[in-house]
Amino acid sequence: MSNSVNQDDKDQQLRDDIRLLGALLGEIIAEQQGLPVFNAIEEVRQLSVQYRRFDDKAARAKLEARLEALSQDETISLIRSFSIFSMLSNIAEDCHLIRRNRQHELAGMPAREASLDYTIPELERVGVNREAVLTRLKQTESVPVLTAHPTEVQRKSVLDAQQSIIALIRHRDEIQLTREEANAWRDELKAAVQRLFQTRLLRRNKLSVIDEVNNALAYFDSTFFAQVPQVYRKLQSLLNLPSTDNFLPVNEDPLGKVLTVGSWIGGDRDGNPFVTAQVLDTTLKIQSRKVLEHYLAEVNCLIREFSVTDYFLKPNPPLTELANTSGEDSAHRMDETLRRACVAIRKRLEATFQQAAQGECTAQAYASPADFLADLNTLFSALNDNGMQRIAEGRLALLARKVKVFGFSLMALDLRQNSDVFEEVIADLLKQSTLGKIDYLACGEAQRVELLCAELRTPRLLFSDSLQYSERTHSEMAIFRKAKLAHQILGASAIQNCIISKTASVSDLLELAVLLKEAHLLNVAKGEIAVNVVPLFETIGDLQAAPDIMNRLFGIPEYRTLVASRGHVQEVMLGYSDSNKDGGFVTSGWSLYQAEIGLVDVFAKHGIKIRLFHGRGGSVGRGGGSSYHAILGQPPGAVDGRIRLTEQGEVIAAKYGIESLGRRNLEVLVSANLMVSEHTELTREVPAKYLELMAKLSEHAFNAYRDLVYNTDGFLDYFKQSTVISEIASLNIGSRPASRKANWTIEDLRAIPWVFSWAQSRVMLPGWYGFGTAVATLRTRLSEPELQDLQAMAKQWPFFNTMLSTLNMVLAKADMAIASRYAAMVEDAALRDKVFGRIAAEHARAVEGLLWLTGQQELLADNPLLKRSIEARFPYVDPLNHVQVELLRRHRQGELDERVARGVHLSINGIATGLRNSG
Repeated sequence: MSNSVNQDDKDQQLRDDIRLLGALLGEIIAEQQGLPVFNAIEEVRQLSVQYRRFDDKAARAKLEARLEALSQDETISLIRSFSIFSMLSNIAEDCHLIRRNRQHELAGMPAREASLDYTIPELERVGVNREAVLTRLKQTESVPVLTAHPTEVQRKSVLDAQQSIIALIRHRDEIQLTREEANAWRDELKAAVQRLFQTRLLRRNKLSVIDEVNNALAYFDSTFFAQVPQVYRKLQSLLNLPSTDNFLPVNEDPLGKVLTVGSWIGGDRDGNPFVTAQVLDTTLKIQSRKVLEHYLAEVNCLIREFSVTDYFLKPNPPLTELANTSGEDSAHRMDETLRRACVAIRKRLEATFQQAAQGECTAQAYASPADFLADLNTLFSALNDNGMQRIAEGRLALLARKVKVFGFSLMALDLRQNSDVFEEVIADLLKQSTLGKIDYLACGEAQRVELLCAELRTPRLLFSDSLQYSERTHSEMAIFRKAKLAHQILGASAIQNCIISKTASVSDLLELAVLLKEAHLLNVAKGEIAVNVVPLFETIGDLQAAPDIMNRLFGIPEYRTLVASRGHVQEVMLGYSDSNKDGGFVTSGWSLYQAEIGLVDVFAKHGIKIRLFHGRGGSVGRGGGSSYHAILGQPPGAVDGRIRLTEQGEVIAAKYGIESLGRRNLEVLVSANLMVSEHTELTREVPAKYLELMAKLSEHAFNAYRDLVYNTDGFLDYFKQSTVISEIASLNIGSRPASRKANWTIEDLRAIPWVFSWAQSRVMLPGWYGFGTAVATLRTRLSEPELQDLQAMAKQWPFFNTMLSTLNMVLAKADMAIASRYAAMVEDAALRDKVFGRIAAEHARAVEGLLWLTGQQELLADNPLLKRSIEARFPYVDPLNHVQVELLRRHRQGELDERVARGVHLSINGIATGLRNSG
């Protein structure tokens, strides 16, 4: 296919692909399920398009009547067909984005914003020279952290089938096909679509934690192994750094650890009883096997590639010494010292693999990744000494970079647990100890802090094998002992962070420190701690208290010593999901921003470097939206070169499922980190009047949100009856329960299914509710100059601009007409009318307020590509919503046909696929 671009219509190729994929799907439906089924589906499609595009009320009435008349089998076929079409549309859009990026680059156009090719020159333009960039990069940390949550509804088999289609479309885009090749290509594409169509969409059994671990590891094959080193290589190229830097120890490398990958999967115990010490151990072994298998494959490639004879490569003593340990005595290879050295490396890697698998140290194994890197450097030096730099800078240099990034553990696995659990374990240890049978739970905060500090001053342990402890205590101590063993076998990089959910006091952090001491991960005598103690502030109240808690914590000498042992860096995690559920979209964002401002001041006061960990999700209700602009919108000093953020649910597949898109998203993270830390226009103080206006906006939005969600009688019943929350609880889409407790309340419900359920019903309430009332109230109370400032800050303040951009997107995806059908399922008519009436009215106010603030005439006026995408895909999502409502009625009325329950679950899958960022 030609690389030329039709500038008059850049999206024509996208429409052509969607049309082609839809046509192929239609052919397959007709062939596999018969013309009557195909005709029924096509009729529904046409009516949905007519209603969606032209607001044709007659078409809607016909559509609803036609859907209600479908048989059970026809309903299942329709849901599967529209779900798969949404998948195909997603594929077409992703491939089009890749195509447009290639065309942009081939045309020699200026680098796109958020790419490293844009960022480095842009920093130079504003006066940040190469030396300043290198100084910043040395201390830069950008870490996407993979987490498993019940929002990724697609099976891995489905994702694999989609990958086949993606590969075919990309192949066609990158070469010019002959007519014969084009015909063969279409046949192959149709076969790939058929495989997707005939793959089971739902899981038969609930995912185990280890299933989730293995699913996440697939993204190393698709993206991380190949593209993380390429990000480093791009930086080396832009900054004219030599390839020898790949072989330097991390602490001497100018790029340090600019980009790494982390994970929670297998270490996140908060509310997940299935994450045990055994699961943790298995997870670490699986991760280690994954990376060591990759290294072995790469070394085997080097053995094949390094056929250089000693006639051209004169071996130096280190290379000869390494080669002589290979045990390779074949006469055919005696003049191939370089190849024999690779065999020696493979031999030690195989021993390292066995050590990781068995959990026992062996003599032949590499003691650390640094030792492995040293052997690779021996190869590199020998090649360089003989004028073979071009060979040395290929696979070998990339492998060296991988070793520094992935080590022997692949990625750092975080441990997380709720503060209530740590409190319970400490209470048990103290109760059973000889310290006067202390009733820790009865102690006040000051007394708790005093007790815990005393424990941090003595090397004596509380735990004794001769005493009886609760099952919870044994379970938690087993986790920490496994972490200690991992440090001994895999190195300290295997587990670096212990996170405390629901942090609300200083004692919450000190409790964890004492437990780490019990597992020998904290050495009192040396004043050293082997992992970071990380508070997670989640609710609005906790976010407001965060600066004061950290200020008091840093004032404790015992804890301050531990922070010093971690390089004077303290990590703090901020929870987007629970703060949103607690206070609504506007107040959550503002409370997070205020907490960061307060934390920056506290950390500066104590001379401690801050690293913020952002617990964002895919949906707007969970902090979703553009990562790049969200990072640029952080307060001055809040990033300072160090940032971690969660990648959750379907976002992982969307960002990292395709290698080139994965590369783009990795660059975005590093670019945003550099820009917000160094760009002069982004490090300026925010005008005080903007902060004051934002505080007022948040106050009114908070009151409106809390009044509906927490102060409206019957709201929980409305939520349960008008959404799929009960059905989500039984869907096999994650290992964690939907609620922390058996008796549901809004407070106990996990934020993820809360957001996911509102998305399914097309209300999207967590992403906008309260905003309309807030803007409407300010418009009646502020002076004209203040209103002008409010509109100005929508354009000039990155934080607020990003908030409005994500709000724009979620309001465009919400649909009150469809939402009304879900509301009709609420049995109490008075409750239904009261709650939905308020929701619909607030949605109208939110749209009006957003358009007034931005000066736009319609939603998404500034994002035509997304607008066109929604217009194209929603006629295929809307029927799924209509069918889901009908199936929910049947299901809740006790219809026993298993096709009803299966249809509900399939519709959940299909709607999530169509919305893309619903969880």
